[in-house]
Amino acid sequence: MPEKVVETPYPLIDADPHASRVIRYMRPSDYAVWAGATGAAPAALYLWDKWDPSKLKLRTQLRLGGLLGFIGGFLLAYQRSSFRFWGWSENKREEERDLAELTDRARRGLPLYGESDQPEWIQGVAYRNSVFSQLKFHVFPMFNLVNHPYHGTDPEKYKPKDESASS
Repeated sequence: MPEKVVETPYPLIDADPHASRVIRYMRPSDYAVWAGATGAAPAALYLWDKWDPSKLKLRTQLRLGGLLGFIGGFLLAYQRSSFRFWGWSENKREEERDLAELTDRARRGLPLYGESDQPEWIQGVAYRNSVFSQLKFHVFPMFNLVNHPYHGTDPEKYKPKDESASS
């Protein structure tokens, strides 16, 4: 099955980044969005109760609102970080960090995207199920938790320059 090529305003870093990479590459602005959503949900419930009083104690409702805000904020921050991997938003910092990290892995002789004990066909299924899944968080939150070789970029760019020049 051919990979879908999407034209983006910024360079593609990884079409299906592993969940740990997405979280490691989060920016302070992503954490601010996460914190804002965590605080906004119970604040909205509190203000709603002030506007239309329910005459109930809000303790449990505010805690649930905080939990839902925390989960929703995480999904929103994760999605924002994924957009930078896909090249949908400004990603210069992530591009430099990715190049440094994967070039170092290539120099040390490690697989670029980690090792997997899964069969090749399972890795392919995992890729097809999780690629662009961050766009469907409202239906079913799915994360890439499988190391696989399908990332939509040319792995040759990570090889050390002295090796690629001599071959």
